[in-house]
Amino acid sequence: MTDTGTCQSIRPRVDYLRLSITDRCNLRCVYCMPPEGVTPRRHQDILSYEEFLAFAEVAAQAGMTKVRITGGEPLVRKGVERFVAMLATVPGISDLSLTTNGLLLPHFAASLRQGGLHRVNISIDSLHPDRYRELTRGGSLEDALAGLDAAIEAGFTPVKVNVVLEDGVQDEVADFVRLVHEREVHVRFIEHMPLDRRHGERSVFVPASQVLRRLNDTVAMHPVRGPYGHGPAVYWRPAGARGTLGFIAGVSEHFCSACNRLRLTADGRLKTCLFSAEELNVRPLIGQPVELAKALGAALAKKSYDRRAETELTRRAMSEIGG
Repeated sequence: MTDTGTCQSIRPRVDYLRLSITDRCNLRCVYCMPPEGVTPRRHQDILSYEEFLAFAEVAAQAGMTKVRITGGEPLVRKGVERFVAMLATVPGISDLSLTTNGLLLPHFAASLRQGGLHRVNISIDSLHPDRYRELTRGGSLEDALAGLDAAIEAGFTPVKVNVVLEDGVQDEVADFVRLVHEREVHVRFIEHMPLDRRHGERSVFVPASQVLRRLNDTVAMHPVRGPYGHGPAVYWRPAGARGTLGFIAGVSEHFCSACNRLRLTADGRLKTCLFSAEELNVRPLIGQPVELAKALGAALAKKSYDRRAETELTRRAMSEIGG
């Protein structure tokens, strides 16, 4: 990795905004929160859809062309279809996406697509029902796969499957190869990024390179250009597959210098770095577009492109940030 000075001098265009519209979730994934969950914030502490929209309008004017809706689980928040339709009308936003665990997609997929959502990422961390249930603390793999099929049927493209590399999942490579043969989906194996040990149980680190080696030993694959919006993932296509397999090595191979993201938490805190504890409370500025634009510009100017420079790591659970 290049030194901090180089990272700071070669800055990518920051054009990707992630909006965490809720801190609530219908699962309790082991890498995301403790068994008892995270104490939800009060309703009045969460931004309204109108506040999120006002922020997105200013962000779009500042060059944010891609917006992703996250959570918690965004589909548990009432009125999410209306919010998607609102965002779809914002000038400057050319790509609108959503990350979900997929459990509620059979109900929402068609209306979200009609409302203007372009694509979805679905978290399915295991294709073994018992392991999926263990990792999610009670989730149903059957329901998650039903959500995956609902997304495909609704016409989202590309449809991506996020797989956080927890211990044991590396043994399922053949199952994920089968998945991309059966369905036109793009699986991404993501290294577990430990933000705060209070919020996770597992400590076995599984590098993406380990999974790639297993695949190369058993399956003929060739490198390919990733689907639209592929970000930091490196993609391969198994011979004859409809979809692809991607690898995001955010821990073993830092890509901070290429970061193009901002995050707005459900309670109105702007984060320019996933790992940093530094946050800016922008809620008081929403409704004041000139002042909000100035604050956004100042935050972008201070954005770090090397997490080694962060002296204090975030103390939020991943469910509170939105990934």
